[in-house]
Amino acid sequence: MSHLLPLALRSAWNRRYTLVLTLIAIALSVTLLLGIERLRQDARDSFAQAVSGTDLIVGARASPIQLLLYTVFRIGEATNNMGWDSAQALAAHPAVAWTIPISLGDSHHGFPVLGTTGAYFVHFRYGDKQFLSLAQGKPFAGVFDAVLGAEVARRLGYKLADRITLAHGMEAHGLAEHGDKPFTVVGILAPTGTPVDRTVHVSLEALEAIHLDWQGGAPMPGLAIPPELVRKFDLAPRAVTAVLVGLKTRAGVFVMQRYVANFRDEAIMGVLPGVALSQLWDMMAVAEKALLAVSALVLAVSFAGLVAVVLAGLGERRRELAILRSVGARPRDLFALLAFEGAAVTLAGAVTGVVMLAVLSAAFGPWVQAHYGLALSVALPGGEELALLGWVVLVGTLASLLPGWRAYHLSLADGLTPRV
Repeated sequence: MSHLLPLALRSAWNRRYTLVLTLIAIALSVTLLLGIERLRQDARDSFAQAVSGTDLIVGARASPIQLLLYTVFRIGEATNNMGWDSAQALAAHPAVAWTIPISLGDSHHGFPVLGTTGAYFVHFRYGDKQFLSLAQGKPFAGVFDAVLGAEVARRLGYKLADRITLAHGMEAHGLAEHGDKPFTVVGILAPTGTPVDRTVHVSLEALEAIHLDWQGGAPMPGLAIPPELVRKFDLAPRAVTAVLVGLKTRAGVFVMQRYVANFRDEAIMGVLPGVALSQLWDMMAVAEKALLAVSALVLAVSFAGLVAVVLAGLGERRRELAILRSVGARPRDLFALLAFEGAAVTLAGAVTGVVMLAVLSAAFGPWVQAHYGLALSVALPGGEELALLGWVVLVGTLASLLPGWRAYHLSLADGLTPRV
């Protein structure tokens, strides 16, 4: 068997262009398969790390997933707000350690604006219970102070002391601007890899101030309150979008959830972030399976191409195989050689696919994170990816048995007989 390997390698070298094209097709398919799997896993990790240490998210009654999406991921819009009195009642509950009221609805060049209090910079955690940190400046203190997420500052080129204005609504263009009340950038947060990076943070009082002379989502005709006079008005918030709640002990989370559900003054609900995330992934399971099915079909097409190439080459290699038989190769040796050739091409394609995925992740990872907030990891294949690679090599090897079986049945006389 060993003496046949040099001959097989020389034969493969003579067909190197065809084999390289087949190898590239398999590599691209493996890249697609592993890329989808890694994208799925990274998306899950990114979503799971967006909020940490929050026991309940409380807001107006709606879908738990909808409440999670717009409060944590800034996706969609709130259907209703909850009253400020209710938020204060929650904060005063004996079981509550801290609360972070948040208010959404305005934007700045397409980035969401989040109104909150100083508790946001003290208690909000992400990832593995990491606290927010400022890369530059300080948290907001004045009414018209703003703290930018890392991506907002980077993409728009802002620095400390720059002036920005907010727009009414969440659309990127065509919105009414609160141009008469500009904000000053006083802080820029360190990158977190979460929706915080794409958020402009202001105080709840600031949101009240910029809407003093607005009614029904539009400026009131003939009324303009200059920024220096807003403090003469009551800037206490009337409503907030939601409240993030941290409890003194996690054992009381279900008791607190029942308390919120039975809240007498207003129809509100409490959502456990982990449970809502699980429901979200259950909804997306069908899409994930569809993506994996598409990549598996692409891989199957590549294997079909591999088998077709090797089978088509058998016609040209009959004389070569007959010569190998004439120098002592047995049919099972030819079977093993063809199977080995297919398995080697599959294995090389799988390895090349892993390398291509790492190169693409390193090259486009920063761009994907900047535009979509999704951190692509550059790492060696994990358990599930290794299992997929194992299946790829196994299926590729099994597909290579067909050309081997065909070569096994080619007779010596068939190869040495000239065909006219």
